[in-house]
Amino acid sequence: MEALWGWLVIGVLAMSLASTVTQDVCRAPDGRAGAAGTPGRPGRPGLKGERGDPGAAGIRTGIRGPKGDEGDPGPPGHPGKMGYPGPNGPLGAPGIPGPKGTKGNPGNINDQPRPAFSALRRNPPNVGNVVIFDAVVTNEEGRYQSHSGQFVCGVPGFYYFTFQVVSKWDLCLFIMSSRRGQVLRSLGFCDTNSKGLFQVLSGSTVLQLQQGDQVWIEKNPAKGRIYQGPEADSVFSGFLIFPST
Repeated sequence: MEALWGWLVIGVLAMSLASTVTQDVCRAPDGRAGAAGTPGRPGRPGLKGERGDPGAAGIRTGIRGPKGDEGDPGPPGHPGKMGYPGPNGPLGAPGIPGPKGTKGNPGNINDQPRPAFSALRRNPPNVGNVVIFDAVVTNEEGRYQSHSGQFVCGVPGFYYFTFQVVSKWDLCLFIMSSRRGQVLRSLGFCDTNSKGLFQVLSGSTVLQLQQGDQVWIEKNPAKGRIYQGPEADSVFSGFLIFPST
């Protein structure tokens, strides 16, 4: 049996060798290409490819549709910050007058302030240019100071002041007023006397004063000689006309 298989293998090898030799020595040229066969059946679908790049935007060709119905109101938003105040509005019309008030208590003239003074020159000290009227005739509420010749306001209001001064010489006098040490007004009055006779120089004014204001008479140093003797008197007076409201 083994001998039989040995001969069989030798035979197959011999045939293979003979076929190879024949192809190398006796091979004929290739023939013409045959006619195309009929198309085969469609193959199975391939695997899904990768996603491509986005294409260019298309041209809008549609017509804009009509406006849709109004939607439901949304919920209220959060309150905003307070704005700047606006300008003041125009003045309103006058209101209706209120009811008449109750009748007040009767006034008493004795309760009203009434500062008033009048003073003469008898034996005045010589104090600069201030004309001092040292002999007090009346000094209601004590606002005139005989030692300085000044009236000091205690009740704000309108006051009347006047003077009559006797002299035999040329004379110029001034009604002076001050507030907190600053001179407010200076009203001058002058008289020329060439005959050496008694003449009276007078002047007056109305002043609005505040509490603490001062009023006095002052002379011109060059024309300020005043008669002093028993034959005639010089006087300085003042009083409150009405207080300030």
